[in-house]
Amino acid sequence: MKKIDVKLIKTVDNSYPILIEQYIFSQIPEFLKNKYKSEKILIVSDSNVTPLYAETLYHTLKKSSFNTYLFSIPAGERYKNLNTKTDIENYMFENNFTRDSLIIALGGGVVGDISGFVAATFNRGIPYIQIPTTIVAQVDSSIGGKTAIDVPHGKNLIGAFYQPTMVIIDPEVLKTLPENEYISGMAEVIKHAIIYDVNLFKILKENLTHIKQRNLPILSEIIARNCEIKKSVVEQDEKEMNLRKILNFGHTIGHAIEKLLNYQSLHGECVALGMIAESQISSKMGYLPEKDYIEIKDLIHKINLPQNTHSPLDPENIYKTTLLDKKTVMSEPRYTLPQKIGEMKEINGQYGLSVDKNIVIDSLKIIT
Repeated sequence: MKKIDVKLIKTVDNSYPILIEQYIFSQIPEFLKNKYKSEKILIVSDSNVTPLYAETLYHTLKKSSFNTYLFSIPAGERYKNLNTKTDIENYMFENNFTRDSLIIALGGGVVGDISGFVAATFNRGIPYIQIPTTIVAQVDSSIGGKTAIDVPHGKNLIGAFYQPTMVIIDPEVLKTLPENEYISGMAEVIKHAIIYDVNLFKILKENLTHIKQRNLPILSEIIARNCEIKKSVVEQDEKEMNLRKILNFGHTIGHAIEKLLNYQSLHGECVALGMIAESQISSKMGYLPEKDYIEIKDLIHKINLPQNTHSPLDPENIYKTTLLDKKTVMSEPRYTLPQKIGEMKEINGQYGLSVDKNIVIDSLKIIT
């Protein structure tokens, strides 16, 4: 037997900055001039964000002599699919985009996820910048390089880990965010506090009025802290081999609920329900003290996130849907569970834990 080894051991530097500042959009042309020499730039946005910010950025870049194009997709999770990805790619091919091109994802999590996936696969990879315009995208989905589309079998099941080259955050854009979208995004903020930072949890409790009023100085501090948490986790585990799984708290059940409700409920609303159910699971398994479970549920309630699905869902169907989750191992869903506010349960060095089906079903009854 002849053996030929292909040796590809190497260190890849995927580092990038997260820039947070009010009114930072005016500085974007300067950022691009200093860092990029792209032949063409494609701004990908959606039908909600395009008239608010994307058209302005398009004209700003054109005035600064950048060869800029704008592609707007319909707003909504149901459009984060293969057809939309193909539409973006066809537009790029029709306008002769090449490997020297740059994508700017200007919008919420849907725009960021699908734009990043296009960037990861177009001509085997081109750079992209995240400019998130929702709270959930600013504190979570724009950071860490998870890119994906949804398929009939479930959410985010086709995708790639592909890091952006820069994340630009302007808290000012949150002023135009619809109230339900804003409150929904706070679920990810609460999630970060539960999994990693009890002090952030206290800050949220103490500043509920400021948060609901969208006090920008307070929000800027909260956004920055969330970015620091996400950065810390991703730096330690970029490809979600273990520690990064804690970021999925609330998502195993939350994604199942989203799918069963045909994406008619917002992502954060479903994650909030997932956090309640998964905290209850942790409490039933003896990991999470009852008082911490009550505190978690209370903060979710006070931030005006839902306590139940409103539409009747069968716990058995929710459980069956979790079996399609990409975190499933050996046909068994895996959960990341808090053992106290600010710290997740770890068993034998692993954060993805198996849970008896009956405990899951019983815990789901409190939100259905």
